[in-house]
Amino acid sequence: MTLIERAEEFENRKFRFVTTSDRILASREVKALILEINDVYKETKDANLMDLMKRLTVIKQRIEKRLKGKPLTA
Repeated sequence: MTLIERAEEFENRKFRFVTTSDRILASREVKALILEINDVYKETKDANLMDLMKRLTVIKQRIEKRLKGKPLTA
């Protein structure tokens, strides 16, 4: 499976992470994908790769926002 196929497969998954460890694993996986795509992007400057990285970054931000939880109020 190529890098782009793995990224698109991750992007099309159902994001229903029941446990915190599931969220952590998903966050790490998407971070690794983004970094790998970035390495390829540096060489090719393909706009499609940049768009894919942006979409994955949005997913990563949603996962991390869920990991941090609601802020406590005084």
